[in-house]
Amino acid sequence: MNNDLLFDFNVDKTAKTVYITREFNAGQSLVWDAFTKAELLDQWGAPAPMRAKTKYMDFKVGGRRFYAMISPDGQERWAVQEYTSITPKTNFKMYNAFADKDENRELPGSEWDYNFSEKNGITKIDITIYNESFERLEKLLEGFKIGFTMTLTNLENLLSTLSEKQ
Repeated sequence: MNNDLLFDFNVDKTAKTVYITREFNAGQSLVWDAFTKAELLDQWGAPAPMRAKTKYMDFKVGGRRFYAMISPDGQERWAVQEYTSITPKTNFKMYNAFADKDENRELPGSEWDYNFSEKNGITKIDITIYNESFERLEKLLEGFKIGFTMTLTNLENLLSTLSEKQ
């Protein structure tokens, strides 16, 4: 990992919001694709030893991604992401909720806002995650920072590999 790249993770419990800022040594278009294309998301979107598997993804306003994180013993934890706003290459927003294998949502969920910018070949992502309930936030925080940090490291490694191929 390039230690010069920014990684910031802050929680405002009063606002039920998590703020994440992360920089990647890759172009904005490639980073955008890594967040918006199922075949790339599945390569980095789960902390090891788990893996991500997208059942379907329709990246458009009103579209959804239905995917699972799968543990080594085959346990599946499903989630639905519904895209509420998309500004190509710079921003997208989605509503996220855990679900069962039949896509029945477990509410409350959370609202995610992703902002992408690039300067001198370094792409910065600012992610704001608003949780609809304090209890949901508290429950998630136990392992969320560790797991999300691991997935972003997976993404960094994938971006490095993809950048070398360009």
